[in-house]
Amino acid sequence: MPSIKAESIRNLKDRVSIVDVVSPIVTLKRAGAQFKGLSPFNSEKTPSFFVSPDKGLFKCYSSGKAGDVISFVMETERLNFVEAVESLAGRFNVPLEYDAGYKPEERSLRQELFDLHDYATDYYHQRLQAEDPLGSFARDYWINDRGFPIELAAEFKIGIAPPTGIALAKAMADRFSGNAMRESGLFYGRSDGRYYDRFRGRLMIPIRDHQSRVIAFTARQLELTPAEDPSRDAKYINSPETKIFVKGSILFNLDRARLEVNDDTPFLMVEGQLDALRCWQVGLKASVAPQGTGVTETQLSLLRRYQPHVDCLLDGDEAGQRAALRLLPIALRVGLEVRLLILQPGDDPDTLLLKHGPSAVEELRRNAVDAIAFACHCILPEPETASPLDKSRASRELFELITNSSSDVAKSAYLEQAAVHLSINPQALESDYATFARIGQMSNARKSGAGTRTKPQSIFAGRFPSAEEDLIQLILHYPEYGPSLTRTLHHEWIDTKRMPGRLLDRFMAEIEHDNWPGLKGIDSLLETQDEKVYIASLIFERLEPDSPDEFANEGIKRILTRFCQAKINEIELEIARKQETFDDEVIVLFRKKKELLHLKSNPPKLKVLP
Repeated sequence: MPSIKAESIRNLKDRVSIVDVVSPIVTLKRAGAQFKGLSPFNSEKTPSFFVSPDKGLFKCYSSGKAGDVISFVMETERLNFVEAVESLAGRFNVPLEYDAGYKPEERSLRQELFDLHDYATDYYHQRLQAEDPLGSFARDYWINDRGFPIELAAEFKIGIAPPTGIALAKAMADRFSGNAMRESGLFYGRSDGRYYDRFRGRLMIPIRDHQSRVIAFTARQLELTPAEDPSRDAKYINSPETKIFVKGSILFNLDRARLEVNDDTPFLMVEGQLDALRCWQVGLKASVAPQGTGVTETQLSLLRRYQPHVDCLLDGDEAGQRAALRLLPIALRVGLEVRLLILQPGDDPDTLLLKHGPSAVEELRRNAVDAIAFACHCILPEPETASPLDKSRASRELFELITNSSSDVAKSAYLEQAAVHLSINPQALESDYATFARIGQMSNARKSGAGTRTKPQSIFAGRFPSAEEDLIQLILHYPEYGPSLTRTLHHEWIDTKRMPGRLLDRFMAEIEHDNWPGLKGIDSLLETQDEKVYIASLIFERLEPDSPDEFANEGIKRILTRFCQAKINEIELEIARKQETFDDEVIVLFRKKKELLHLKSNPPKLKVLP
């Protein structure tokens, strides 16, 4: 790792304003001689993050983090010291001097990945602009098939990947290290030691982070996509996750859209990147899109930092409804106010905007439905003819949603709104919710009596399971994941104090010893009636995650995070008890804590063997 001269570091901090670095991540408002905003480290609704431009320091009171501009970059981008300094220097054109022995080509891997993606972006875009058959085909598709102007392709550096499978790798061979090419996700490594292009004969859409740096690509299938391409049948494929690209932490076009939002202009969330590009083309420039997966809490927290309101443009079909219902509890948790703009069945944002322009969205906004009204309609479409039992069931499902909000004022308003939509007496609804909250229920569908668990059908059924339950569902419905799960998840991480943990631990042990009986023989592993009722309900409710891999890895991460944090808390207490005697035992404790923190930040990922 190169060593940067201290004088260069001082020069960097003198020339770079911490406000300029923080502003793209946190919406700052002046507070006297300081600036304040929502914490970039925690989800919060009241600003506790302060920046002092005079001192060049930040302080986050909710997380306890503080430091200078380099520390901020290290924390928010998960970089080491040298990587953070190099990132800032490159961003603000500040020259760096290194100690003797450093070679300029010894870039940090992270910085080389950014450089590599910049090169790939230019390469793909130049192929689209070229006066040759490939460029002509790409421009014809962009302009005539998709109806986009060529100026938009230039603005976003849209490109085309040659169908040969070796063009980009050949162009980069002498410019970037083999390690960077391997880690970039843009290539396949073969046994002959050569690299082959991952994307072949596809339209290439660059994905950028909040600093507008290209970190990945979305590739759209074309007629040119070779038949032998292993991903030929997928209309869209994304770069795999890398050191600089985590799908659940990125929203397409957020780097531009965050500059367009204000009190009168909320974010507009659409399904795909081309939808977002169409929005931008017609003047709806506050548009963002997730990366082809379900919306995550991290993504909605990012939006909340810049603007507490978001309009979601959804397909009017059942899939669009399910997507909205997955989003609403997360939005309430992070304090994001969501309105739903629902398209007619058969419509999609791209076609609608191409035909009617931005006025079509304005019309949808005039008929927008807020979160609670939408949920009420989904839960109880015809409240006037519903029975008292139907209304009771519906109210419990709404309680599961409303309890995600941390604001008592908001909860009270949601309950009043729900009472009107469901034609329920407001006082009765508030009384039932008070009972629900007091006994700590997440749902009557999840807990009943002395541990007996029932689970009736519900649009919110299974919405708040433990991580152990998620992985049990995976084993039950996707048994091919069982062996890989046992290789990735350690038994000691599992919380066996509760039934889901005990069962997961037991099931994993059976899989490890090749004794897994399958669904037909599952009763042989269940010891009590409660366990049988519990497992029966999980088998009855078919698990259908968008991506079983991501679903599994999220469960592993949650279990590991909980385990590590509990161990860290124990170690910190022990260190506090030994604070007056800084001996070898304390050093060992600090070392264990460091190892746990590293493990917590770098959870293992499950891989299903072919």
